[in-house]
Amino acid sequence: MRVLLLAQFYPPVIGGEERHVRNLAVELAGRGHDVHVACLDVGRPPDADPGVTVHALPNVGVKVPALYPTADRPLALPVPDPLVSRALSRLVASVRPELVHAHNWIINSYLPLAAARRLPLVYSLHDYSHVCPTKRLMYLGDSPCSGPGLRKCFTCSSDWYGAARGPVIQSMVRSGRPVRNRVVDVFAPVSTYVGLANQLPEQGVRWQVVPNFVPDSLLSMGPVPRDPALPDGDYLFFAGDVSGQKGADTLLSAYATLDPATRLPLVLVGRPAMDLASLPEGVRVEEKWEHDRVVSGFAHARAAVLPSRWPDPCPTTVLEAMALGAPLVTTHMGGIADMVTDGDSALVVPPGDVAAIATALTRIISETGLGDRLATRARAEVKRYLQSRVAADLEEIYASLV
Repeated sequence: MRVLLLAQFYPPVIGGEERHVRNLAVELAGRGHDVHVACLDVGRPPDADPGVTVHALPNVGVKVPALYPTADRPLALPVPDPLVSRALSRLVASVRPELVHAHNWIINSYLPLAAARRLPLVYSLHDYSHVCPTKRLMYLGDSPCSGPGLRKCFTCSSDWYGAARGPVIQSMVRSGRPVRNRVVDVFAPVSTYVGLANQLPEQGVRWQVVPNFVPDSLLSMGPVPRDPALPDGDYLFFAGDVSGQKGADTLLSAYATLDPATRLPLVLVGRPAMDLASLPEGVRVEEKWEHDRVVSGFAHARAAVLPSRWPDPCPTTVLEAMALGAPLVTTHMGGIADMVTDGDSALVVPPGDVAAIATALTRIISETGLGDRLATRARAEVKRYLQSRVAADLEEIYASLV
């Protein structure tokens, strides 16, 4: 089958969604499909992957960066970009795909084309962008939002994007939703929570959960080399944005309550997005690690601590910790609820609960066999999220449409 994937970015642009699209493209190509990827041109050539043809598209974001919140990652707005639409029209005519699979707001530049009504269209929802202008479903950045509302979204989007951009983007999301509902054949949210929070059942559309995934090799690979920057002996490990939404502040507060004489070193890897001027003794923050180094961090950790406070749609870091055998302390926020079972494949704590995290860490460190039991069960559970399994599910959806 000739498949065209639409994505905002493609590696070397780094991010969970970019890795998802790349791994999916490579897997589909390995299964014999003719795979093309269309992404935004950000001034750097996209990586070359076997069997995958990547097309970088001109876009307004590069030409007029002042329109966008971040010039290095031009946001695909929830409205057609005329340059992207024109390039996609030419690309569809040239490639002649049998099916189009879109990821994120770049879909809005494809919808005006006649091909959008003619070709089967799958739309993966990696976040809450179908109903939420900020995509995060967090009200004013502080607490999980109960759902969209005209006044709430106006206030929140203005706070997030600025008074000039926010209301415009909000209106784009609201007005574009009925169009997406009419044209998309199958919505593919990455978790049950994402499907429900995007109000797919109420909108009467066909949808099926297709989660994020990890490469099959994570379960079959041999011993992972220990990164020389990791502490000697046992340690605790966190990967992701070092932010309050990811629970890093709660983790640091919990860590500070542990007995300094017996607590293990704590390594946090990710982009700092909070004040880290005063850290408890034993904590180290590493800002920029390649993915292989993060894999090493999970593989050798006494425990992985990923206590998200926001409704994380389907965090790949949780899946990686499970696949690499790191006993996991996490929450049930967002898509994590689909992944783990408390006391079986992870220790699940309430979001923002300092005492509960401290207790969970103490248990994993002190209770003989607990960490091994959690890790063994997690490695069994994560098989539902392997790259080959998810690609096979998508193939079934593709076949049902074509």
